[in-house]
Amino acid sequence: MYAIIESCGKQYKVTEGDVVFFEKLDAEEGKKVTFDNVILVSNEGKIQIGNPYVKGVKVEGKVISHGKGKKIIVFKMKPKKNYRRKQGHRQPYTKVEITSIKTATKKTTTKTAKSDEKAEVKEKVEA
Repeated sequence: MYAIIESCGKQYKVTEGDVVFFEKLDAEEGKKVTFDNVILVSNEGKIQIGNPYVKGVKVEGKVISHGKGKKIIVFKMKPKKNYRRKQGHRQPYTKVEITSIKTATKKTTTKTAKSDEKAEVKEKVEA
């Protein structure tokens, strides 16, 4: 089972147990995070595609740590004009472990099973 979620303006393919690096999230270490913007869910070959998001599906995760990525160098130069600018940047990130993917299909199957049982009881009473 996997899901494609949208967070921080990017899309991520996640499964249960994955460790994913998101852009900086406002959550403390050890706290739970819920992602509601699920674009696609695949469960045992059954694929649900949202328009734009799948209703009733949530992805839950646990914040492991916060940190900064590798330094990149931004260098600007204009030749023959003596213009040179050097700047570094480290992007902050949040490390999240995906704990569960909760789908709405579990709830609907229990409701249909109960309605089937009621229909069977009505048939027995009428007979």
